[in-house]
Amino acid sequence: MSPRRRTSVPNQASGRSPKPLPQTSAGLPPALVTSIFDRLDAMHPDADTELVYRTPFELLAATILSAQCTDARVNSVTPALFAAYPDARALAAADSADLEPLVQPTGFFRMKARALSGMARALVAEHDGEVPASMEALVALPGVGRKTANVVLGHALGIPGLPVDRHVLRVANRIGLVHTDDAVRAEAALCALLPAERWTRASDTLILHGRRICKPKPLCDRCQLRPDCAYYAALSPAAPRTRRTGRS
Repeated sequence: MSPRRRTSVPNQASGRSPKPLPQTSAGLPPALVTSIFDRLDAMHPDADTELVYRTPFELLAATILSAQCTDARVNSVTPALFAAYPDARALAAADSADLEPLVQPTGFFRMKARALSGMARALVAEHDGEVPASMEALVALPGVGRKTANVVLGHALGIPGLPVDRHVLRVANRIGLVHTDDAVRAEAALCALLPAERWTRASDTLILHGRRICKPKPLCDRCQLRPDCAYYAALSPAAPRTRRTGRS
């Protein structure tokens, strides 16, 4: 089977957003929010997870390995990992000591090897070896938090999810979409701004924007969001601003 980035399966459950929390959203006009994400889509038409996978299990394992590691490095490790352990049952039978050399290039390899083993054993014991299609079941697995669960829901299971990583936090705060450094609060605020069918792609575009343009040292001259960006407005007080009224 050749690797693929996205699978399509029936929407069997919902990637529920966390309960809305106060003081996170900037209260922007809906038309302006839509315009911002439409422009992000136009700037990053190839937005998708950069992790290579063939099955929900492979994406789940790859996302666990991606913590504090680049997707490119993970993609260099997973072919050998999945050749040796192609599914949850095979991985559940592995010792952490067997996994550690395979995942060592991704960093924190002892912790990640334990997380992979625990995740696989839980899948076999509780879900017959299959990746569950709900946030609640996914975050109950060892090594799986909301970000990892949302990646798997949105990309491998066709269920709306909005992963929040450091890029999403940085870009969403700079633009002025949210006002929080807490990932769960940011997820709730962003989900409240968008229809569920846009959640996954919104995360993908924010991540790529953070990697390519809105870096820690941003490349504002390359960004189409300047007229509506709070960060840019603070740098350039005389710049035209359309944030209060939105765009038609």
